[in-house]
Amino acid sequence: MQSKFTFFAAAALVAVSFAPIPATAQDFTPENPQCIAPSNPGGGWDFICRTTAKYLFDLDLIDDAMQVTNMSGGGGGVAFAHVTKERNEDNNLIVAASMSTSARIAQGIYEGAKQDDVHFLATFGAEYGAIAVSADSKYETLTQMMDDILADPKSVGIAGGSSVGSFDHIKPMLVAREAGMEDVTKLKYVSFSGGGEAMTGLLSGSVEALSGDFSEMLGFLESGDIRIIGILAPERLKNFPDIPTAKEQGYDVVGANWRGLYMPAGASDVAKEFWKNAIMTLTEDEGFQKELEDAAIEPFNNFGDDMYNFVAGSIADIEKLSKEIGIIQ
Repeated sequence: MQSKFTFFAAAALVAVSFAPIPATAQDFTPENPQCIAPSNPGGGWDFICRTTAKYLFDLDLIDDAMQVTNMSGGGGGVAFAHVTKERNEDNNLIVAASMSTSARIAQGIYEGAKQDDVHFLATFGAEYGAIAVSADSKYETLTQMMDDILADPKSVGIAGGSSVGSFDHIKPMLVAREAGMEDVTKLKYVSFSGGGEAMTGLLSGSVEALSGDFSEMLGFLESGDIRIIGILAPERLKNFPDIPTAKEQGYDVVGANWRGLYMPAGASDVAKEFWKNAIMTLTEDEGFQKELEDAAIEPFNNFGDDMYNFVAGSIADIEKLSKEIGIIQ
């Protein structure tokens, strides 16, 4: 007991003084660090990797510039399989993650993958989903579009930057359910390999609408190429008060998407500690926070046990929701 400091305790301290000192994060230096964005350039995952890579290097948290690799396919499944099957012990690799990552695990899309197949490092932001149309679209409101969908579900194609069953797919399904659609699986969702491709689909006229995250749409909104007819936030955004919420149009749907990172589960403990500490330091930087703010991404930080528990809860919530709307049995 601590209250009985006997010679046995003293002897233990002597023994400890000769024991090897455990390695710490300070003993690890990344070599040729890499961030995988599980999509083509232009989407949310790409934004995560490129912003993280820039600030890790600019803040001298890593010695070498971080390579960003785009690896699209399967709503992140190609990258997930690459990490778990080919690079499970890579200490120098981090991967962009989001709500769609936990959705894919919840729905068993990643070949029966489990949360512990990778090591979830952190969340550092969250943003609201949105439904957009091209600037010359006939749809001025979300209600107009949902009326057409209710009359003929196949009359409106809605693009998303990830696969069927992803969070981009789930968001308009929730709106459709609120609108009174009995079988929301009949919604016409068109899957693209990333947010950039989905936006191209919208602007080219191959689809009538786009479901994504606000940050992915911001540049096109500011250039006048698109209109956002509904943001899935509890209230209008402070910096964009002209954009109506889905809720005020009669659809009580709030869709927030977390942004973060995972790394190989088999990486060393010192590497995991290093990357956790580096990302924690990153989130405290004013420049990084300004980058998120400019993209309308709110601070939302989880690390360590908090991160593990958050992802577990996210997976459980999406599994329940996916069953309710018929994506999985």
